[in-house]
Amino acid sequence: MENVELDWLKKWATYSPSAVAFVDESTGKKFTYKDCHNISRSLARELSSKHAVSKGDRVALYATNHIETVFLFFAVMRLGAILVPINFRLAPREIDYILNDSGAKVFFYEKQFEKNVSQLSVAPEKVEIFSSIINFVDSVDLVQTNLHLEESFLGRPEDTCKILYTSGTTGFPKGVMVTHKMLFWNSINTSLRLNINQSDVTLAFLPLFHTGGWNVLMTPFLHRGAKTIFLKNFDSKKVLSLCEKHKVTILFGVPTTLAMMSQEKEFESADLSSVRYAVVGGEPMPIPLIQRWAAKKVPVRQGYGLTEFGPNVFSLNEDEAISKIGSIGFANFYTETRIVDSEGADVSDGEVGELILRGPMCMKGYWQNEKATSEAVKEGWLHTGDLARKDAEGFHYIVGRKKEMFISGGENVYPVEVEKFILTNDKVKEVAVLGVPDKTWGEVGKAFIVPQKEFESSLNEDEVREFCIKGLAKYKAPKYFQFMSSLPKGDSGKVLKRALR
Repeated sequence: MENVELDWLKKWATYSPSAVAFVDESTGKKFTYKDCHNISRSLARELSSKHAVSKGDRVALYATNHIETVFLFFAVMRLGAILVPINFRLAPREIDYILNDSGAKVFFYEKQFEKNVSQLSVAPEKVEIFSSIINFVDSVDLVQTNLHLEESFLGRPEDTCKILYTSGTTGFPKGVMVTHKMLFWNSINTSLRLNINQSDVTLAFLPLFHTGGWNVLMTPFLHRGAKTIFLKNFDSKKVLSLCEKHKVTILFGVPTTLAMMSQEKEFESADLSSVRYAVVGGEPMPIPLIQRWAAKKVPVRQGYGLTEFGPNVFSLNEDEAISKIGSIGFANFYTETRIVDSEGADVSDGEVGELILRGPMCMKGYWQNEKATSEAVKEGWLHTGDLARKDAEGFHYIVGRKKEMFISGGENVYPVEVEKFILTNDKVKEVAVLGVPDKTWGEVGKAFIVPQKEFESSLNEDEVREFCIKGLAKYKAPKYFQFMSSLPKGDSGKVLKRALR
């Protein structure tokens, strides 16, 4: 691994200098691989000379999605430093924690967040408005030959290049240390399973404080010399238009984003013939939605991943999207998997256990948190906390989170299994199931349901309860039902169950 080329922009600036790496949708500006390489080198020199950023330093960024964030990341990598993207929806108290925990030396922030920044108690050595970087990039003359460039690339395979803070559902967030090695092998795995090549085109619209925004497609695309259309945020109508305009070949999203696109009136007429397939993760995609996209001749590939490993870990081939609905398929190349019981022994096919993973895509650990690292990574195996099973053909299924499982009358109930069944009801659009206290059974299920629009006034508790009792074991059928207009979701489109408790 020591001899692997980590300066991807340099290679593509040599191989295909005029190939377009990015199109910034907000401005229409195109950046070739040569442009990206020159900007990142110039920006690295600026960070070094004006902010004294050097190897191992943390550079924190508190901003919405900007193409300049990508250039900043590659500049930071050149210096062997570490980028810390911060969720722009966090409160000052939460930002304080991340700045203090990461020990950021430099803190860039977007001007619109000035009020929040004024309430921070942690003060890095350098605090500067992010627009300075935007202005810098705008001022770089890409055709001049006498740029003051940072020629060296100081990052090494085992070095941390990015710290991504988890959502903190069990307390304060933990900083996942992403290494150059992790990015490299995630890209290799992704490219092999999705057949990515230089002629591919994708859209990037997920937030860049999230592993999905960075690493599901964008960094693998940069590694392969492909093209990315960069958006500040998700807009279903705009995404449909851009798929047609730029001849997008691979579309990544979550079931929620694909559902929103399919509900636009423009969906029927949109030309999506260039899209080889859509890649989805986060949660299973309902069969009716898969079929709706299949009618547009866009097959769906479901997958599974997590910030701590990859994130591209499993992938289901598109031709099995319906026959193996709910499955995450097979592990990607160079990924070892096991499903184990509470004693660490492998379970039999069909039995539920914890999914554990091993491979070169595993995180370096949690930043300055040896206890959490040792609990998550044992003898080289990452314990995901996700409950899974494998069928006789080797297809894997995520059943739920260990901490979400509840026990009703002595029986284990896995909310994801119940949710998948309820979604087979054509009248149900979305559902989330939680375990709630019960005097008789200890815990019982409560289902939060969003009906399809045409059934908002007619779908009722009795109908759904009867549906569940007919198709589920009695102890699995929810006892309580609550109808909602929408479910709370995070920035990646995942349902935030903690907000329902």
